[in-house]
Amino acid sequence: MMHDDVPSRGSLVLGPCGDPVGTEVRCAARHSEISVPGVLNTASITESVPSGHAVGVSNDEFRAALARLAAGVVLVTAHEEPYDPDDPQAPVGEDVGMTATAFMSVSLDPPLVLVSLRNGSRMDDLLDEQPLWAVSVLSESQRHIAGRFAMKGRISDRLLFDDIPYVHGAASGAPLVRGALATLECRTEQRIPAGDHTLVIGRVLTAEATSTDGGPLAYFRGKYRQLG
Repeated sequence: MMHDDVPSRGSLVLGPCGDPVGTEVRCAARHSEISVPGVLNTASITESVPSGHAVGVSNDEFRAALARLAAGVVLVTAHEEPYDPDDPQAPVGEDVGMTATAFMSVSLDPPLVLVSLRNGSRMDDLLDEQPLWAVSVLSESQRHIAGRFAMKGRISDRLLFDDIPYVHGAASGAPLVRGALATLECRTEQRIPAGDHTLVIGRVLTAEATSTDGGPLAYFRGKYRQLG
C-alpha cells in the first residue's frame, strides 16, 4: 500500500493534470490508446487528441480523475553541447534534467520507451535539436531529487546537479543518477505531437538495473509516495 506520510506539495506548483509544474505528467500519455508492452498506435493517438476537452468535462474534473492514477517517478536527462566548442567565449554546454511521471515502455523488440514532454519546455526544445537522452528510475530515498527538478522558478540546471552523485552515460553523454533503481540511455526514434505535449519515442541503447535497495518513488494525488 502507499504511505501518506510524505511531504505535501509545498513549493510544487501543479500543472494541468494535477502534477507539479516542471514535471511532464501523464497528460497525453494517460488517455492515449497505448498498450504496454506492444506497438504504439501512432495514428490512433494523433487522430484521437481533440483541440479541447470533450463537452461536459471541466479542467477540474480532468485533473481530479487523472490525479488518481499512480505513477512511477523518473529523472529525464540530456547533455546540451556547447554552442561553439572552438570559441572560448561561446556559452558552454550543460546537463539538463526534468522530473517526469509520463514515462513508459512501448516495445520489447526493438526496445522502445516513451516520455511525454510539455511543448515549449526546455527538455522538449533540447530533444528537438539533438536525439540522445537518458532516464534514471528514482528510488523512494530520492524524493529530494524529484522535487528539486520539479520546482517552479528553479535555479540553473548546472547548480541543480551540483550535489547529486551521477556519471555521464557512455552512449548518450547524459547524466545517470547513482543510487537510482535503474538507468536507461536512449536515442529518439520518433516525435509525435499530442495536444499540448509531444510524445518522444526512444530506442534504448543501454539498460541497467543499478540498485536493488529500497522501493520505487511513486506519485499519487499530488504527493510523492512510497510502496510498502
